[in-house]
Amino acid sequence: MSSRQYQNLFLAGPDYTGHSLDDLKARHHQALLNGMHGLCFSAYVEGQGPGFILPYDQVRRRMEVISPFCRWVRSFSCIEGNELIPKVAHELGLKTLVGAWLGKDEEKNEQEIEGLIELAKAGYVDVAAVGNEVLYRKDLTKEQLLAYMRRVKEALPDIPVGYVDAYYEFSRHPDIVAHSDVVLANCYPFWEGCQIEYSLMYMKQMYYQAKAAAGDKPVIITETGWPSQGQALGGAVPSTENAIKYFLNTQQWSREENIEIFYFSSFDESWKVGAEGDVGAYWGIWDKDEQLKFV
Repeated sequence: MSSRQYQNLFLAGPDYTGHSLDDLKARHHQALLNGMHGLCFSAYVEGQGPGFILPYDQVRRRMEVISPFCRWVRSFSCIEGNELIPKVAHELGLKTLVGAWLGKDEEKNEQEIEGLIELAKAGYVDVAAVGNEVLYRKDLTKEQLLAYMRRVKEALPDIPVGYVDAYYEFSRHPDIVAHSDVVLANCYPFWEGCQIEYSLMYMKQMYYQAKAAAGDKPVIITETGWPSQGQALGGAVPSTENAIKYFLNTQQWSREENIEIFYFSSFDESWKVGAEGDVGAYWGIWDKDEQLKFV
């Protein structure tokens, strides 16, 4: 085996050597036209963020932008207008992974849980996610989280229920897996400083770690992506070229291995700069003005 062949096997991804940026953009557009399993949905436009009450026409307009390119949509909250997202998605023929956002505010947690149950009973939820990275953030104890999960499972016996967190948390918490119908794992080589050349292999390792923890339960990658601008993190460099390569690799793997992936994200979101630094604003396939970025 030649050194180049060995390198390609080790990197476990396509070799883009010699491909111009224009060629990569064309491949990106074709991959979009081929369709993807799922997208994380960003409803906020410039100047908005959590706490803003989303109007129906805004949610509908943004959903119509992405609906030709995916089969599923993931939402993150069930209050403040976010409850419109699964309704509009179903109107447009998409399936939904609907999340209740849990944190340290018990009153809001109650609203979120009740909202999720109400949406599901109305027929708008295909998979229910109880919380997102609350163990990672230490917003809730595991016992508090499990109580919310049990409550939703009891209310929705016919809908798959899970909890979203970083892939490695499920190895640490087998009791979370035991209370889940489906394991919902976030897999971000970027946030672990991985070079783009090794990122596909690393994402596969993340997925199979979650798969090992899940046993015979299905695993869905609920978030993965790569920013197109911002500060590097270790060997992970944000750029148009790297964002395109990561998207292409992800979609090819998803198709070839039937991996259910919700790509992060649909639109750029300026409000995320506060939590994530300058890269936070540039995870979208479309920009903040709903225009495709890589054309």
